Amino acid sequence: MIIKAQHHWFVYPFFKFYAVYKIHRNFKQTVITGDYHDKGLPVLLLSNHLSWWDGFWAMYVNVKLLKRKFHFMMLEEQLKRFSFFINTGGYSVKRGARSVVESLNYTAELLSDNRNMVLLFPQGKITSIYDQTLIFEKGVEHILKKVEGKVQIIFMANLVDYFSDEKPSLFIYLREYDSVEHNTERIQEDYNRFYSECISVNIKKADN
Repeated sequence: MIIKAQHHWFVYPFFKFYAVYKIHRNFKQTVITGDYHDKGLPVLLLSNHLSWWDGFWAMYVNVKLLKRKFHFMMLEEQLKRFSFFINTGGYSVKRGARSVVESLNYTAELLSDNRNMVLLFPQGKITSIYDQTLIFEKGVEHILKKVEGKVQIIFMANLVDYFSDEKPSLFIYLREYDSVEHNTERIQEDYNRFYSECISVNIKKADN
């Protein structure tokens, strides 16, 4: 049995407030680049996974732009350790267990509701910000085949640079992804191309 997401009447609104507050406090600036057009569909947010901050950054995007009920998949052992996140939309996945399929099917179920968004890290683990070739696991393909109805897929890339400042700046890049092919290899290839472009844009910022 997986641990399913909950949205506690106090904990969930507090987490939304705290995520925005913590980002404002710890980063010199937060710049969101990319167009987002609300199509009234459930949102699947596919992001690079580079740090402990990732969930906070995704919540920031949700508060500012997406405005959906926030959900995210988290390793079962971590979710049990930080059970606070169960009440903020976290649900479990356990590597190598039969329940992985249950977690993926639950994700598809969440994405059948227009009020929801789900944050996923397709590579399944934290990788270096300098790694421009991310290897995706098969979960996204399984989920998209199971979803009933249409889903708005959005690529998100988070990059951090200090430049000449004491505090880092956070750069969040978004791109709507629309492809008739929902196989892992195609999504991985398109995301890596997007991620590489984002890094190139950030490098140019340092020259200005």
